[in-house]
Amino acid sequence: MTLAGGCTVMFGTCGYSYTEWVDSGFYPAGTKSSEMLSYYGYAFSTVELNYTWYQMARAEAVARMVQKAPPHFRFSAKLTRTMTHELADDWREQLQLYREGIAPLGRRLQAVLVQLPPDFERNLTNRRYLAELLDGLHGLPVAVEFRHASWAVDSVFQELERRRVSLVTVDEPEIADLFPTLDVVTNPDLFYVRFHGRNVTGWRSGNMQKKFDYDYNEEELGTWCEQWLSRLVHQARDGVIFFNNHVRGQAPKNAQLLKQVVAQSSLV
Repeated sequence: MTLAGGCTVMFGTCGYSYTEWVDSGFYPAGTKSSEMLSYYGYAFSTVELNYTWYQMARAEAVARMVQKAPPHFRFSAKLTRTMTHELADDWREQLQLYREGIAPLGRRLQAVLVQLPPDFERNLTNRRYLAELLDGLHGLPVAVEFRHASWAVDSVFQELERRRVSLVTVDEPEIADLFPTLDVVTNPDLFYVRFHGRNVTGWRSGNMQKKFDYDYNEEELGTWCEQWLSRLVHQARDGVIFFNNHVRGQAPKNAQLLKQVVAQSSLV
């Protein structure tokens, strides 16, 4: 969707292979996991691959995925957890394996998502690690999502801008020490948004199903467009917006709803 000012925005979800999305009606009854991406491509033009966080991307599997996707389809890919949450001693070798694994995405790659954990505070050790990690991803489009609020400082934004790395704009519960929602765009090529839901109780529970169990309504999304999207679109050439509230098919439902809200807004 091209908005006023020329910014092109794509909508999608964090992951696409969920059996519960068959139960919710997003996928037809009886849809197999191997068929989901093809159906997903009828509704959306981009997806954030989350399985690459749980396991190392392998070129053969990624190449098959690309073949199943429509020609216009784009991908973001989450960096494997052994380089963000469960730091491996051989993370540098893991990073090279990751680069090789996602290589078949080629020009279809919108961004590598580096999602950092809530306990990854801004200190000298973590700053040095992140700098080396970003050095290792040089040449690829990259987006960084901070969870700890200590990273919300101008010096961090300036360094991301120098590297042309996208700062992820988050929509999530307002909880102390959690990274806030900002309209800061550090890469003029791409702004990157992730909707996690606003379930405060679920977020604190530590249960993944409860954490992302949230259904945005039209009023909430309309307000978000007025307050945040209206500022983001004037700062970048392209943008991607992903919904991570996957429980019971709420993510694709909300992504489609936001697309409708934007289409009917003054932003078009």
